[in-house]
Amino acid sequence: MKDYWKEPEGKKANKKKIMFIIIAVIIIIAIIAFFAVYTQDKNFREWVDTNILQKEVNQDKLATINIVEGENPKVYAFNQYIGILSKNEFKIYGNTAKEEANLNIEVSNPLFHANGRNLVVAEDKGQKLYFIQDKSIMWEENVEGNISQVYTSQNGYTAVAIVGTIHKTVVTVYDDKGESLFKTFLSSTRVSDIAISNDNKYLALAEVDTSGVVIQSKIEVYSIEKAQLDANNSKIATYPIDNNELITNIQYHNKDKLVCMSKDKITAFSLEGNKEEIFNNAKTKTTFQSIELNNNVVTLEEVSADLFTADTSVNIINTENKSVVNYVAKAVTKDLYTFDNIVALNLGTEIEFINTGGWLVKRYKATQEITDVAISGNLAGIIYRDKVEIINL
Repeated sequence: MKDYWKEPEGKKANKKKIMFIIIAVIIIIAIIAFFAVYTQDKNFREWVDTNILQKEVNQDKLATINIVEGENPKVYAFNQYIGILSKNEFKIYGNTAKEEANLNIEVSNPLFHANGRNLVVAEDKGQKLYFIQDKSIMWEENVEGNISQVYTSQNGYTAVAIVGTIHKTVVTVYDDKGESLFKTFLSSTRVSDIAISNDNKYLALAEVDTSGVVIQSKIEVYSIEKAQLDANNSKIATYPIDNNELITNIQYHNKDKLVCMSKDKITAFSLEGNKEEIFNNAKTKTTFQSIELNNNVVTLEEVSADLFTADTSVNIINTENKSVVNYVAKAVTKDLYTFDNIVALNLGTEIEFINTGGWLVKRYKATQEITDVAISGNLAGIIYRDKVEIINL
């Protein structure tokens, strides 16, 4: 006899499907609620970062490179490595503090510049120049004169500013194989900074003339392609700077936008010469600023928290759309380090690493004052007299 009270199999399947959908919706709502609270509630975010995401690390709990106190080694972070230069040996360590290469570099007082896999090391006020890619020396050069500035692009083009010759400054550009492409001779100005565009098309020089009553700065831009044919007729743009405004740093951002930093302001020039002010600190208590980030600049301002303490307000400004991201550190910043998409704040016995989106990446806590930090886009080295501790970012 047919059982009319028996539930059809299809209805059971539908119930399971409905339950699955309900559970999935609950999970999605929980995730959305979690991120909403994480974004809006600073105390909750602090708890999650510390206890769940493990963003907080402590001194003596990390991979460590031991160094000899008193030898005054030079520490530099690049790509995914920490390099330590001492007594003409450049030892390269990975993120586990294992030595991976040992290069002979005849430099005692180095100038460093890194970009992607590339690293340039030169003797400050000397003649030796080395181009390193990953863990190998690709080429080296002895220059005539004294090196004052170095720069390498992501694609391996290298520019070197040289003083101490019959010219005020000579700038030489090399390709990624170490072949000299051209030289630019400056008769009356010195170079305060150098930049090469990301596509290797343009060389920009921040030039300073201190011979007159007032300091005069200007930016000159050269076509690298034209310079290889005729260096004397390769200049394609000159950007004038206000009198007594000393340009200390220049950097190419997206779309060949040249960002320039002085003591009082940050400005940007398009290739056509259109000038745009990104930041002016005339009315703010700016303590630090940097343009050495991917398509962003950062400014730090000390703000009062209460009668006896102060915080640091970090403003990260996108140079394309001018959007501003704010991050507040609950202490006064002693020093600022930037590279790629990472901003590092030295707060004395703590380092806070944040990204250009304004999110905490890592917090390092020490039991003593932190004197120096070496940073790349992938890791950082906390430098002490006798050791370097490595943080993966």
